[in-house]
Amino acid sequence: MIKNSPFNWILLILSSLVLLFILAPLTGMFLHTEGSKLLETVSDKDVQHSIWLTLWVSFTATFFFALGAVPLAWVLARKKFPLKGLVQGIIDLPVVLPHTAAGIAVLGFISRDGFLGKVADSVGLTFINRPAGIALAMAFVSLPFLINSARDGFAAVPERLEKAALTLGASQSRVFFSISLPLAWRNITSGFVLMFARGMSEFGAVVIIAYHPMIAPVMIYDRFTSFGLKYARPASVVFIIIALAVFIILRLIPAGRNHLNSRPHAEND
Repeated sequence: MIKNSPFNWILLILSSLVLLFILAPLTGMFLHTEGSKLLETVSDKDVQHSIWLTLWVSFTATFFFALGAVPLAWVLARKKFPLKGLVQGIIDLPVVLPHTAAGIAVLGFISRDGFLGKVADSVGLTFINRPAGIALAMAFVSLPFLINSARDGFAAVPERLEKAALTLGASQSRVFFSISLPLAWRNITSGFVLMFARGMSEFGAVVIIAYHPMIAPVMIYDRFTSFGLKYARPASVVFIIIALAVFIILRLIPAGRNHLNSRPHAEND
């Protein structure tokens, strides 16, 4: 039988090993965390503040930069222009940079000697050791995930639908908001979640910009270096549980929307 072929068994074994590699460390961390320590960590005000800071800063950075990232993704999917490959390479560059190098690059831009830092300093603002600086560090390393996912979504939209709407007299903006954006929405949402997740988990770039206030990854590192694994592990478990819950909610929102949008069509059939 095909199901019992050696090839399928090899695929099953290799796939299982990869899943085991992912699950084993996480399972071990959960099993070695005492319930009393976990409850103590959950009620710790510093942990609560750190996790909340991580969530809202990462979400704000993702939402703010999405306003420019989504139009850029559409341009990359639909327009041909000189040096387009170079632009795409620049967008992907933060993904391959060492995290500390990314932080140093952002620091040079937002410090008082940098362009943005000078402008901010002239109006009495500063980014160093501030949530705004953390947001910029998060966005720098995570923005490519949203742009690339949204670009793939726009590229998958049939161009004939957009051209047909333009031929019928629709404006470019109306075509974008009524055809392109809704049809690419699933990819855009996936990119939004990926950018949010990547920003939320960032450590190297953020710690260069702001050790305080501490986001969750920095707080976990601080507890590990100050008190050891015993105190860092419960904080890690709490952060993983909350992050997992947030991701599930964010993933369910577009699924629920798509289900509601499909119901009228099903009823009309």
